Amino acid sequence: MNLEQPLRRIQTFVRRSSPLTSSQRQGLDLYAGRFRTLPGTRLDSPTLFNNHNPLTVEIGFGMGQSLVAMARAAPERNFLGIEVHEPGLAQIFFDAGERQLDNLKILEGDALDLLSTYAPQNSIDRLQLYFPDPWPKKRHHKRRLVSTENAALIHSKLCVGGVFHMATDWEPYAQWMLDVMSTAAGYRNMAGEGQFHSRPDYRPLTKFEQRGLRDGHGIWDLLFARTPD
Repeated sequence: MNLEQPLRRIQTFVRRSSPLTSSQRQGLDLYAGRFRTLPGTRLDSPTLFNNHNPLTVEIGFGMGQSLVAMARAAPERNFLGIEVHEPGLAQIFFDAGERQLDNLKILEGDALDLLSTYAPQNSIDRLQLYFPDPWPKKRHHKRRLVSTENAALIHSKLCVGGVFHMATDWEPYAQWMLDVMSTAAGYRNMAGEGQFHSRPDYRPLTKFEQRGLRDGHGIWDLLFARTPD
């Protein structure tokens, strides 16, 4: 595994800060040490969890409710969440700690750099990217996380048959994702060529989505599996 620092890439996120709630402060004080993964740790199941269960990685989990729900519902899987915003990190520490989860770890930092440097090849069973910043202005499209370059990076970290699962409520970005992934080498669209996927049962329907669906907004899921080399 190459542990050299990669060349600096274009950031796909902007750090934001806001005051912490009482539960978020408790999360940092009581539970951060249990769930926080230190930078420089090898990102695979044997190292993080001392087992060989399939590893799900989520990039940008927000406040973490969905990730916690998935970890609770699938104790046979391991989950690693990567986030940069302190309130979200603090909240998931609290929620995971209160539920005494033992199949969830949290890492702070730029997910693409961390995965590039510390995740072994063929180590991730599913990579989740739910409702990323769509960067709607054309001059900002270079900041979108779904790109040909990043698809190749993710491909190298997925095991054969592993899935890159994306979801967005921004239709132009959904089409962008579909176009990029349909031409990315080494992937198969699990819904069929040119098609979006229905929401899998394992991805919880968030309050945000429920409100959007009531208002007539669309949600698009895309699942692309790594094919054998």
